[in-house]
Amino acid sequence: MKYHIIPVTAFSQNCSLIWCSKTNQAALVDPGGDADIIKQEVAAQGVELTQILLTHGHLDHVGAAAELAAHYQIPIIGPDSEDQFLFDSLPLQSQRFGLAHCAAFTPDTWLKEGDTVSVGEELLDVLHCPGHTPGHIVFINQKARLAVSGDVIFKGSVGRSDFPRGDHQTLIDSIKNKLLPLGDDIAFLPGHGPMSTIGYERKTNPFLQD
Repeated sequence: MKYHIIPVTAFSQNCSLIWCSKTNQAALVDPGGDADIIKQEVAAQGVELTQILLTHGHLDHVGAAAELAAHYQIPIIGPDSEDQFLFDSLPLQSQRFGLAHCAAFTPDTWLKEGDTVSVGEELLDVLHCPGHTPGHIVFINQKARLAVSGDVIFKGSVGRSDFPRGDHQTLIDSIKNKLLPLGDDIAFLPGHGPMSTIGYERKTNPFLQD
């Protein structure tokens, strides 16, 4: 599986374009804003966009999803339905964070633990990793040993838990019980900042040291 990171919004959110090298079919993960920039990057890569995948319902991860889904005539898939309240509150989130207005919407399909998503011939396993938000999910490509982790874990840090229905201990439990067992060689593409590996974070992340 190939990938290309597209930084968007004032929050430098990592929108990820992922695709299958055999079929050229692609997905956008967490298109948080700057739809025109994302369209340009999709065109530059020459891929066939088939779906939009969302890790959670915060505005900086979903802000351009509806516009892009309409433009490409593709479905929006994920996260877990526990984040419905965040999609309902997108207009309020827009005001609160000072970003462009984003109308409320509902994804075409919710995902849950154990589901799989196909991007061409590439398979993504879905893990439910609450704590940052109650419906946060992580996408895992076992063949590529790659995770798209949203705002669960970052290089040297973890996601915030001071948003509505966030919980720090639940977040740490998600990381320790869901992500660390995947193996130290798993690289992850976070929602913000540089990539890292599970092994590096297991050894050095201050939030994971008992």
